[in-house]
Amino acid sequence: MKMWLGGTLAAAAVALAVPVIAGQATGAKAGNFRVNDASGKVIELAQFKGKTVVLEWNNPGCPFVQKHYASGNMQKTQAAARADGVVWLTINSGAPGKQGYMTGPEAQKFVKDQKSNASFYLLDPKGVVGKGYGAKTTPQMFIIDKDGTLVYQGGIDDKATAKASDIPGARNHVTAALAEMKAGKPVSVRESRPYGCSVKYSDVS
Repeated sequence: MKMWLGGTLAAAAVALAVPVIAGQATGAKAGNFRVNDASGKVIELAQFKGKTVVLEWNNPGCPFVQKHYASGNMQKTQAAARADGVVWLTINSGAPGKQGYMTGPEAQKFVKDQKSNASFYLLDPKGVVGKGYGAKTTPQMFIIDKDGTLVYQGGIDDKATAKASDIPGARNHVTAALAEMKAGKPVSVRESRPYGCSVKYSDVS
């Protein structure tokens, strides 16, 4: 069962009839959450108040994710964002026994092997954060501005394929949005269709 506690998306300890919040509205305040990273450290969205935050849903077994990591496109996008002070949170909502699920040590190995430039790799095996944000695919991206407002959600770019050869001709929505924000301009593309593999959520609610 999932619920909001004091504005925080958390796993309920007891079975209560609380409806699942299915997604976040662009232009509204992003819901806070608290979850462990690959090392076991508790990370809370609220701790990054005053900073721009990017959320990236990840499944290492997904060909669409592999497209962006094998080519180095995701790492390049992460590095450019972090160079401008952006916090990058990669989130894995894969459930145990399903494609993409990783233990902490496995996630740490993925980060090292792929040379990820994310600030933290977060593990969400119960799908609490993923369902709270309405994450449907991997990769799927969300951008939260310094005021805590969700300003973008959707695909990383406008080429909905698993072919790395399509990356050079694609519009990277994340890079473009961050550049507009840095220049003090409104985000021109606030939503796009997410594409990729379906998030492999737990069948247990």
